Amino acid sequence: MVSPHRTERPWQGQSEPPEPEPVQSYDPDCYLCPGNARAGSVRNPAYSHTFVFNNDFAALQPETPEVQIDIEEKGILVARAERGICRVVCFSPRHDFTLSRMSPGEIRGLIDVWVEQYQDLGRQPGINYVQLFENRGKMMGCSNLHPHGQIWATSSIPNEAAKEQDSFVEYRKQRGTCLLCDYIAIESDSRDRLVCENEYFLAVVPFWAVWPYEVLLVSKAHLGNMGALDAEARSSLAAILSNITSRYDGLFQVPCPYSMGFHQQPTDETDHPEWHFHAHFFPPLLRSASIRKFMVGFEMLGSPQRDITPEYAAEKLRSSKVGNLTR
Repeated sequence: MVSPHRTERPWQGQSEPPEPEPVQSYDPDCYLCPGNARAGSVRNPAYSHTFVFNNDFAALQPETPEVQIDIEEKGILVARAERGICRVVCFSPRHDFTLSRMSPGEIRGLIDVWVEQYQDLGRQPGINYVQLFENRGKMMGCSNLHPHGQIWATSSIPNEAAKEQDSFVEYRKQRGTCLLCDYIAIESDSRDRLVCENEYFLAVVPFWAVWPYEVLLVSKAHLGNMGALDAEARSSLAAILSNITSRYDGLFQVPCPYSMGFHQQPTDETDHPEWHFHAHFFPPLLRSASIRKFMVGFEMLGSPQRDITPEYAAEKLRSSKVGNLTR
């Protein structure tokens, strides 16, 4: 549901206090900075590029016993154990950086690490899906502002990826083509919801967007995962990630909070020709750096509702200046 007339309401939403920005390149109290202590007696190496380690407080464990229950065997209260591996990816040794403030070259190095992690974890026994994601900013529950993301590798395909998987398969069965390839063609012709693009990637505010300034980043080529990108395509991915995150920062003149993640084909040793590599950006901001969108009431009990059209959001992001926050 899209209701742009709601922006005429007298009350414009709860204001949040401004989020403090790190001002120093190294923080002696940050457990993600190079050389600093983490949980227990673990100490980070003096890393100079991207650094990956197993999460000290992992939500998933690789040795979880295989257990499944069905209370009263009615198929209602059903649960099974989930095995997995959780890792943390420090994007940069610089505490004061964000993805938007890293150079495309620095992001290119991060992409190579993401590829290595996706492939390494995907080869592990029992790992059938690898989710790369970043929570940016305290609004999105990020407790440490050091630039970092996470990887959760799971034995089952998570809900959102499973829904996409089913849609890819059903669309291919009905029409014989790829859902996102066909969608790219529509958006390339229309350009009403286009944010930015380059030779290899397209970024749009999707027609079905739920969050005000949600962005869908799609590979123009039909490929299943980041590892299928050649060197030039990886550099183009780095460039458009820099472009998108810079536009977010420019939109409200703050380091913009968001949750971002890549959806790639499962690693379940099955060919997935239907799968199309893409990424989602979900920023919570609505009208300013201090006013956020809440999913409550009708959104929780009925269906999502937008206060601005996707076309308006795309136009605002297109007009946002790139790289106008200082490094």
